[in-house]
Amino acid sequence: MNGTRLRMSLVVLAAVAAVVGGCGYRIGSMHRSDVRSIHVPVWTRGRDVYRRDVEKRLTEAIIKRIQADTQYKISTQALADAKLTGTIERITQHVLTINTDTGGARELEVEFTVSFVWTDLEKGKEQRWKDFRAVGRYIRSEPFSETFAVGGEDVINEVAQRIVEQLEEKW
Repeated sequence: MNGTRLRMSLVVLAAVAAVVGGCGYRIGSMHRSDVRSIHVPVWTRGRDVYRRDVEKRLTEAIIKRIQADTQYKISTQALADAKLTGTIERITQHVLTINTDTGGARELEVEFTVSFVWTDLEKGKEQRWKDFRAVGRYIRSEPFSETFAVGGEDVINEVAQRIVEQLEEKW
């Protein structure tokens, strides 16, 4: 009986170790522990992006998301361990539905396409993302009467969240 119990205990222990070890959970931050501070300069606009101050609004949203979701501190480049730079390559709008009463656009989709670079300033390594996209929607017609500023703000926050998610360590 003692041998059977020992074997059964070992089987249970091995099963628990396999489940816990391979379950995909991780304790602590998903972001790099060797990076403590990050510099995020104001992003740039591509040559065909004409929306005023959109690069400043996106930079601000990225900084807020970094502060909320990571352990990184925002810093000047001289004191930072890493730097995140980027460009808003394109902003496009597509009409999704038409208001049958007025013939105008009722619901629109806004798509931001960005490219960005994560630079490890200590090691001199870069990781690049090109044509990274995020989409949002807004309703122009009554009773909502939303503007591009509303739809654009949703997309800006979506882009910021997805960019910060990309900074997580791969596992």
